[in-house]
Amino acid sequence: MTDPGNISINDYTYSLPEERIANFPLAERDASKLLIYKEAAIAEDVYKNIAHHIPENSLLVFNNTKVVAARLLFQKQTGGTIEIFCLEPHEQYPDITTAMLQTEKVLWKCLVGGASKWKAEQVLKKKIKIEKIASPHLWRGSQEILLKASYVEKRNDSFIIALSWSPVTLSFAEILHYAGAIPLPPYIKRAVEESDAERYQTVYAHFDGSVAAPTAGLHFTEHIFSELREKNIQTGFVTLHVGAGTFKPVKADTMQEHEMHAEWIDVSRNTIETILKNLDNNIIAVGTTSLRTIESLYWLGRRPKSDSYRIRSGQINGTGVPFSDIGVSQWEPYQQKEKNIPVKEALESLIEWMDKNKMERLITKTQILIAPGYQFKIVKGLVTNFHQPQSTLLLLVAAFIGNDWRKVYGYALQNNFRFLSYGDGSLLWKK
Repeated sequence: MTDPGNISINDYTYSLPEERIANFPLAERDASKLLIYKEAAIAEDVYKNIAHHIPENSLLVFNNTKVVAARLLFQKQTGGTIEIFCLEPHEQYPDITTAMLQTEKVLWKCLVGGASKWKAEQVLKKKIKIEKIASPHLWRGSQEILLKASYVEKRNDSFIIALSWSPVTLSFAEILHYAGAIPLPPYIKRAVEESDAERYQTVYAHFDGSVAAPTAGLHFTEHIFSELREKNIQTGFVTLHVGAGTFKPVKADTMQEHEMHAEWIDVSRNTIETILKNLDNNIIAVGTTSLRTIESLYWLGRRPKSDSYRIRSGQINGTGVPFSDIGVSQWEPYQQKEKNIPVKEALESLIEWMDKNKMERLITKTQILIAPGYQFKIVKGLVTNFHQPQSTLLLLVAAFIGNDWRKVYGYALQNNFRFLSYGDGSLLWKK
């Protein structure tokens, strides 16, 4: 496998006029335009008809993460505003779900707007009056939530903030629901509107944890799912909690100097088994996050078969770290010197390992960087929006369809496709 470390991000750019960025979603989710790329040919349709372009017995895999209202605004007594953007839980929590279910208080890794105006000893307070409480922990009627934020620690690229609240019976997920705002991407230059709470969320969103939507899924509706079922197209779900790192620009001269963001993934044993059973069919990832999760399963599954993993995990020398704590590192797919392990064998090994450890869900992190040179193991089709120039997401698309990414993006620009999160999308078949 070719090492993409020498790739210059400057070779993966294009001119994106400001007016081509979609600042609002269309009135109907499935009315967005759909570009279909297959065997170097390009066609056009709308998402409502996507089932017509997918063969029977295919498997579509969706990311069912849920965007949380991660922006918290605090008003200082002097009148200034401090914005706390909740990125991910402190490392003391084993996973995002556990952290989201914390009551009374929590530690969170955050970005802080106006941090220079926030004295370390100052406790920020925010009161939220709720007329109707949907939580089972509170009685109905007018209630008040008090949220406090305390400065704990400054890190290289973030802050550790202690958040506490009352009523203490509420979970942190509920606190964000009542006190926070949906974090639209930085390239959408407008204020958040009430409708964003619904539209910047997939219809199948389930598990709290993302600060950005898996945008390819925003186009899917119950009508589409009904058409998929009628055509005997299966659907499966994985969870990757999208971090703010998805918008992190590549500033390094070469990819070797760029640190890919790590994100939590959560995949059930049943889903891995479904993927295993469909290896001979078309497995289509709905979104780059789903694709990164599915491909990460292969690299996790090959470990119990490799001597290097057996040493690291303690199977040989009796020391090491648990399998699920290792995660998939940025460069792992490009550094394998051992024999190529078949996908079927790797996934069977992963299921066997989970059964041995009585695990129904695999929860770990992936930092996988998919760029030109990557050899795809599982995914044959990709549903995805149009991504920013010089982004790791564009590198992934280039890895999937080769240099034809320029042809696809050129066509989209020339034919009035809308770009980025609220824009149109594409169905790409692996070259």
